[in-house]
Amino acid sequence: MIPRVSDARYVEKYVIWIKFTDGTEGEIDLKDELWGPVFEPLKDVARFRKFSVHPELHTLVWENGADFSPEFLYNSVRATA
Repeated sequence: MIPRVSDARYVEKYVIWIKFTDGTEGEIDLKDELWGPVFEPLKDVARFRKFSVHPELHTLVWENGADFSPEFLYNSVRATA
């Protein structure tokens, strides 16, 4: 089963609360994941906050094309739960 993000909300700084279609939910701090050309611009919190849940990919995406795999997000949330 590929995890699917169903909802997400900005919490603070680089923390996002995420809910998956299987009911798993929790917060994830993505601060340490923001490296490389596509993620560096998201170190600007104003840009970071502008994510959305892609309706077809079912993961977090940003206007500049950055995204995280739903598997990575799911495993990260489960590790901190």
